[in-house]
Amino acid sequence: MYPKITGVDQRLHDYLLIHRAPEHPELAALREATQQLPEGIMQITPEQGHLLALLVRLMTARRTLEIGTFTGYSALAVALALPADGRLVTLDIDDAWPSIGHEYWQRAGVAGKIEVKIASAVETLRQLENDGAAASFDLAFIDADKPGYDDYYESALRLVRPGGLIVLDNMLRRGRVADPTVTDDDTVALRKLNKKIAADERVDRILLPIATGMTFARRRSLN
Repeated sequence: MYPKITGVDQRLHDYLLIHRAPEHPELAALREATQQLPEGIMQITPEQGHLLALLVRLMTARRTLEIGTFTGYSALAVALALPADGRLVTLDIDDAWPSIGHEYWQRAGVAGKIEVKIASAVETLRQLENDGAAASFDLAFIDADKPGYDDYYESALRLVRPGGLIVLDNMLRRGRVADPTVTDDDTVALRKLNKKIAADERVDRILLPIATGMTFARRRSLN
């Protein structure tokens, strides 16, 4: 029997790229600009951007949260998918990277949908809860410092509505989570969180090998 797992080599990845939907011109321009940065590898892939946009449209989401802006590619992908009255609140610790994306957001006509909050994510998430934002977001996307993921996940569970979705990036860490000899802080944090979410009855959840691994956790109504 053929194995059910399809290994993605360079040839198959090139095939996937050829057959993906076209990128918005400003998304493509921002992606190309980000790739020139030394930290450009931190950017999500175009297929991940397409997936986030599809989720926003499938859920008819109007209010979304992002923890970790970087240069704003994922923010732009989400904002383009939001309706005219939709809103994205995106969090980062420093304005240096999000400021790169602003001109692309402007040219794409969605800058007015995006609110950037610069501070410690834990503090900003706590403030959102204190301001009455609990259960008010349709979707949350987490792509920030890995040791903070557990705290961000718990906050997101309180901030998304029942039936809302939490998406976490980098959850397989290019396979490192499955290698017990890898013990750096980032990998250990993700390994622990993967185990926690797998047993978390507050959510419907699945971990998929998309890019460097993405977890999808739908908040149930029971909590």
